[in-house]
Amino acid sequence: MGDRSLSRELALKVLYQMEHGDQDAEAALTVFAENFAAPEKLFAYTRQLVLGVEQNRRRIDEMLNRVSRKWRVERMSWVDRNILRLACYEIYLAPQPVPPKAAISEALDLSKRYAEDCSCSFINGVLDSLINAKPAAGAPAG
Repeated sequence: MGDRSLSRELALKVLYQMEHGDQDAEAALTVFAENFAAPEKLFAYTRQLVLGVEQNRRRIDEMLNRVSRKWRVERMSWVDRNILRLACYEIYLAPQPVPPKAAISEALDLSKRYAEDCSCSFINGVLDSLINAKPAAGAPAG
């Protein structure tokens, strides 16, 4: 597994931790770093992902809600929604965007390791819809 893949995995864990507690991104990253060893080069990208998702969460959730059929972000499982948030951030909002196919592949790998069996097809469908949707006013192009 590559460094960025490991960073995504760490970021998913921090975002999940944030869902459980009443911590902002900085506090959650600090607690995580104090309790789990991660090389600094991995943690730097983890930090970028967590802060990026947190700072853009409203926009990301709006984008996901536009394309998700029957499931609002707040009704999704904590793992699924955070995998989707990570992928959406990397595709559209990261300083150095990740190609959609690569981001989807990474999201599916996370899903296979951390989510329910049915989550993989759900996540794939939402992300596929996201990159194929016509962008709404003010949203980045897919």
